[in-house]
Amino acid sequence: MPLLHRDDPNRPSFTRREWNVIRRLNTPLKVQRYLRALAYNWESEGETLRTFREVLRHGKVHCLEAALFAATVLEQHGYPPLLLDLESQDKLDHVLFLFKRRGCYGTVGRSRDAGLHGRKAAFRTVRDLALSYVDPFIDGSGRILAYAVFDLRSLQRCDWRLSAKNVLAVEKTLIHLPHRKLKTSDRKYMASLKRFLDFRQKHPHRPATYYPDRHLWM
Repeated sequence: MPLLHRDDPNRPSFTRREWNVIRRLNTPLKVQRYLRALAYNWESEGETLRTFREVLRHGKVHCLEAALFAATVLEQHGYPPLLLDLESQDKLDHVLFLFKRRGCYGTVGRSRDAGLHGRKAAFRTVRDLALSYVDPFIDGSGRILAYAVFDLRSLQRCDWRLSAKNVLAVEKTLIHLPHRKLKTSDRKYMASLKRFLDFRQKHPHRPATYYPDRHLWM
């Protein structure tokens, strides 16, 4: 398969190594597995927001970088480059790549938390998909308040696919994006918070994977 060319704005030029990765990762599940195998980017040397190209070069990734990586790869396999932004009360939002297959929604993502990675395409609405993250998001300070969907193709002056620089314009855009409120039960939140804190006290280093909908995780 030939390399793509920059003269089509939706088909940027990739190096041979990049194209080989893209060709190999031709499904959301394959991209999810690839991202989970990468080291987590703790930004120990300062804030980063790397594109697909820079993630490949550095070999580590955080949630928004993973979403951009997935969007770049899966766009070449026919998926629109959409992001799902989950807004949290502690201002530590979580961003995932959003896709639709056979009428249902799923996600691809990377996180420090076991329950915040991708979801299978098993949700009839984006709201239902966002709700699947409510309980795993609770970690002592986090609680999902709202969600939003963003099409990266609307960022005309930002090379979110291949720039060698941090693409902070993506983050700024998501912060100011109108979000849909996601109302959840305060009583359920307090019960989930207590359960998580009790678990963390007993198991300081074990990932929290006790959630009943784990079969929908990808």
